[in-house]
Amino acid sequence: MLDFSKDFLFGVATASYQVEGAYNEDGRTMSIWDTFSRQDGKVYKSHNGDVACDHYHLYKDDVKMMKDLGIEAYRFSIAWPRIFPAKGQYNPKGMDFYKRLTDELLKNDIKPFATIYHWDLPQWADDLGGWLNREIVEWYGEYAEKLFSELGGYIKNWITLNEPWCSSFLSYFIGEHAPGHKDLGEALLVSHNLLLSHGKAVEIFRGLNLDDSKIGITLNLNEVFPASDSDDDKVAAQIADGFQNRWFLDPLFKGKYPQDMVEYFGKYAKVDFINDEDLKLISQKLDFLGVNYYTRAVVQKGNDGLLDAVQIDPGNERTEMGWEIYPESLYNILMRLKREYTYDMPLYITENGAAFNDVVEDDGRVHDEKRVEFLKQHFKEAKRFLNDGGNLKGYFVWSLMDNFEWAHGYSKRFGIVYVDYETEKRILKDSALWYKDLISTRTI
Repeated sequence: MLDFSKDFLFGVATASYQVEGAYNEDGRTMSIWDTFSRQDGKVYKSHNGDVACDHYHLYKDDVKMMKDLGIEAYRFSIAWPRIFPAKGQYNPKGMDFYKRLTDELLKNDIKPFATIYHWDLPQWADDLGGWLNREIVEWYGEYAEKLFSELGGYIKNWITLNEPWCSSFLSYFIGEHAPGHKDLGEALLVSHNLLLSHGKAVEIFRGLNLDDSKIGITLNLNEVFPASDSDDDKVAAQIADGFQNRWFLDPLFKGKYPQDMVEYFGKYAKVDFINDEDLKLISQKLDFLGVNYYTRAVVQKGNDGLLDAVQIDPGNERTEMGWEIYPESLYNILMRLKREYTYDMPLYITENGAAFNDVVEDDGRVHDEKRVEFLKQHFKEAKRFLNDGGNLKGYFVWSLMDNFEWAHGYSKRFGIVYVDYETEKRILKDSALWYKDLISTRTI
C-alpha cells in the first residue's frame, strides 16, 4: 500500500483553447489557433475550438463535477485574446469570466492554478511578429501584470508558460502547431523570447509582493535513451536531450544555455541573441517547477545532419497518440531534476495522462481500463519519488475531460470524463471513478 500525505494535491488540468469555446464572445478576438485551424490541412478534419467543450458557459457544472470527484486543485489557462483583444486594449469582460470561474472554484474548496500562456497567442500579436518580435516581452508583461493585479488576491499559484518547447520548436521548426513555420533559426529566437517573457512575468510578480503566492513554469520533459551502446547513438541521445530538455532547463536553473547545443545549433542557425542580461532575467528564482510527462524517447543516429537523432520503436504498448507507455521515466526525470536542477524546490506533475479509444458502452458507461492502469502505474512512480525524498507537492491528471487536441482535433480523447461533442454531455469514465477513490483513500 502506498499512501499520499494529506497535503499532497490531487488535481486535473485543462487549457483555454482546448475547452472554453465562446471564441467570439464578450470581446474575445482571434488567436493563432483560431487562424491555424481554419487553414486547410492543418488540423484533423478542419476541427477547431469555436465551441470545444463549452466550458465558458458550463464551468459551474464542470466545477461541481470536480467537487463531486473530490478534485483538490484545478489547473486551467487564461486566454490572452480575452484579456487584450487588441494591442494595449484591456477587456474587463474577458477578465470577468476568470473571476467567476475562480469564485466558483474557491467556493467549492478547489485550489486554482492559473497558466498565463498555453499557446493561444492573440492574432494581433502574431500580426506584429508574434514570438519573433522581442517587443512581445513587453506585451506579455502588460498582460501578466493585469492578471496579477485583478486575480492575484484569489489565485495563489501561477504558471508563466506551458511547454515552451512546443511554442517554439513544434510551432516554428517542426511546423505542427500554430503558426506552423519551419525554420530552426526562428524557433531558437522564439524559445529565447518565450523564456524572456517568463522572466519578465516573474520580475513583475515579485515586485507586487502578493501574499502567499507562488510562481513557476511548466516544461514538457522526457527521458532520452540511446538505441544502442554505439558512440553514434549516444551522441544522438545527447543531442535529443539538449533539444528537448536542457535547452530550457539550463537557462532557467543554471543561467546559461547548454554549450554543446549552442555550438550544435550554431552550425545551422544564428544564436546571436544570447547575452548575460537576458539570462539574468530568465534565471530568477522560482517557487516551483511544473513537469508535464507523457513518454520517453529512444533514439539512434540519423543521417540528415540537422537534429541527427531518429526515434525508434522499442516495441512496448502505446497510447492512441502513438506514444510508448513507460512510467519509470517519470521517476527518473523527477530524480534527475532533484539531482541536477531543482534540488529541494517543490515540483508538481502539471500534466500526465493518455489518449485511448474510448467508447460509451451499452450500459451508458465508459470502461477505460487502459487509462486506469496507465494512471495507476504513473502515480506509483510519483510515490516512489516521494519515498526517496523528493519534494513533489501535487499531480494534475491530463485531462479533466476530452477536448480539442490541437492538430489532432477531437480525434484523441485524453479525459477522465467523456464529452459527447454533439450534446456537450459529460460522462464520468471508469478512470474518473478510480481517481475519486484514490483521492478519498489517498492510497494506491
